[in-house]
Amino acid sequence: MVEESFQFLSSDGKTQIHGVRFMPDGKNWNKVLQISHGMQEHILRYREFAEYLTKRKFLVVGHDHLGHGDSVTSQKELGFFTEKNPSDTLIADMHTLRTMVQKENEGMPYFMLGHSMGSYMLRKYITLHGEGLSGVILVGTGSMPQAMMKLGMGLCRMLALIFGWHFHSAFVRMLSFMGPYRQYDVNGKVLEKNWLTKDLDIAGRYYKDEKCNYRFTVNGYYGLMEAVYYDGRGENINRIPKDLPVFFVSGDKDPVGDMGKGVMKVYRQFKKAGMRDLTWKLYKDDRHEVLNEVDRKQVYRNIASWISAKVNKS
Repeated sequence: MVEESFQFLSSDGKTQIHGVRFMPDGKNWNKVLQISHGMQEHILRYREFAEYLTKRKFLVVGHDHLGHGDSVTSQKELGFFTEKNPSDTLIADMHTLRTMVQKENEGMPYFMLGHSMGSYMLRKYITLHGEGLSGVILVGTGSMPQAMMKLGMGLCRMLALIFGWHFHSAFVRMLSFMGPYRQYDVNGKVLEKNWLTKDLDIAGRYYKDEKCNYRFTVNGYYGLMEAVYYDGRGENINRIPKDLPVFFVSGDKDPVGDMGKGVMKVYRQFKKAGMRDLTWKLYKDDRHEVLNEVDRKQVYRNIASWISAKVNKS
């Protein structure tokens, strides 16, 4: 696999976004997958998954969102997006990358995958830019009550008025890890009880990675809640192209998806909206990061097979 870094200007007008292309060794591919990573991580955590795909003639691309990875210029910016319209800014950056890569690979089947926070951003993205995509994979997604998201956004706005948007709120973080998260250790102190994956080596590396183990700002939480709230509204789901193929992939012990119940709720919402090509798969006993789970090779195979089926059908 050939790995190539690049940069592009964020739609915030000032930040250089760090992107990566993962290419087959012979630089010969016939389909593209763009990855949108999750909260408090970075695109290079997808290297193993990308390597699997490049061996199957994929070009895999992705970038570090604002406030993440190598798209930050200082520690202070970790977990901070932008003050105005944070989720819209992240989605505009996703579209900048897609536009750039599609121009370089004209006519090639183009797929997008979003994990966790990235899945919520991708769900918003396809209400605005769903046309022309060959398919979408939503990994580790879920559903939250609309009233709770409105209250959460209001709380973040109030804290920002007092302390500024870079403020780290222990209270907001605590509220974000309630309910199904309580059976896990969300701080990484007892690795066996971590909520990410049963692969303790990967979980251990996550908690030792300074590009992962930090606290989100109230701005970051606000931007995420903004997307989750938007995604849950029926009029927005109705904007997604009806013929867009969507594959829901999650673990049935993932608290983000409420142990599968939240994933199936979103699946039913999409179906009710008239979407015609929906597939779901819940992996038994898998936690939040199915792409990093002990059975991840099976997850990789299922995603690659689903994509190949869509390419062959078109």
